Amino acid sequence: MSDAAPAASIPPSGHAEEDKVLPIVVYALYLLGFTNGLTFLVGLIVAYLNREAAGPINASHYTFAIRTFWLSIWWFLIGLALFLVGLALAVLLIGFPIMAVGGAIMGAIGVFCAVRCILGLVYLLKGEAYPRPQSWLI
Repeated sequence: MSDAAPAASIPPSGHAEEDKVLPIVVYALYLLGFTNGLTFLVGLIVAYLNREAAGPINASHYTFAIRTFWLSIWWFLIGLALFLVGLALAVLLIGFPIMAVGGAIMGAIGVFCAVRCILGLVYLLKGEAYPRPQSWLI
């Protein structure tokens, strides 16, 4: 009999497991934001508050989520501005194509945001850091 306490087991991958709950919550809040909008901001705040204290895997997901929010919001605002300009010019019948482009940008950015959240969840559930969290693309 030995008095030594058993050593903490380290997973075979060679690194300690990080808690995945809060990054999952951030992605879920983003996806829920498509129904109400407010949870996008709550997810952004959670990501900002936890990024500095997170391990390398979770930090990459928080960075990815923060970039997803800002890229999505800026492109959505560009699409909205085009749509509103087109709406104002629709009286002259030249605004309809501009409205269509603005609407297409807003729709595409919704798909872009959803795909980024789903891909982030896939990497997170596999226990991997997001490979390119600073990327503008998927």
